Amino acid sequence: MAPSAASSNNKEGESGEEGYTALEKHVAFFDRNGDGVIYPWETYHGFRALGLGRLPSAIAGLFINMGLSKKTRPGKGFSLLFPIEVKNSRFCIHGSVTEAYDKNGRFVESKFEEIFKKHARSHRNALTYKELLQLLKSNRDPGDFGGWIAAYGEWKLLYELCKDEDGLLTREAVKGAFDGSIFRKLEKERLSSSHKKKEKRRR
Repeated sequence: MAPSAASSNNKEGESGEEGYTALEKHVAFFDRNGDGVIYPWETYHGFRALGLGRLPSAIAGLFINMGLSKKTRPGKGFSLLFPIEVKNSRFCIHGSVTEAYDKNGRFVESKFEEIFKKHARSHRNALTYKELLQLLKSNRDPGDFGGWIAAYGEWKLLYELCKDEDGLLTREAVKGAFDGSIFRKLEKERLSSSHKKKEKRRR
């Protein structure tokens, strides 16, 4: 089912997500104005909202949009603005993954559970960095070098953004990444922290 049209009065970073698949919700976090299309500067601002530095966010915004734009715009011509269409994000699913998304971008609970059954050895509901690397290695499809790189980049970034104070990537964080809810949570926490700091300075 295609995403419903986003309302023109949506708040920044909040899309009209009724009817979205888990993958579309994940991607829609970066649709900062909620119009169903993501441009490089929106990807940049999305990563900045998560706490990533200016340079890494700029690099991510450029390369992610350059790499995914064409895939999400079948039948359309090349655009120098490198837009990504949220409703077609399923076309960006690459190899060497956990298969916790099906071919249409819907969340597959059983595949998600396999992540922790197979790889969470030290802690039942969390992954260490070493276990994360083992997860990536076990999911590699032979000869799929592009998939290996993409999967590593995605999980490495998730680990850096979401690891707890003990260096663990929790089940809650991983599940939240699949539907983008962890991104919204991180943004709210960061905004709240920033607001508290400003309040202290005023006193």
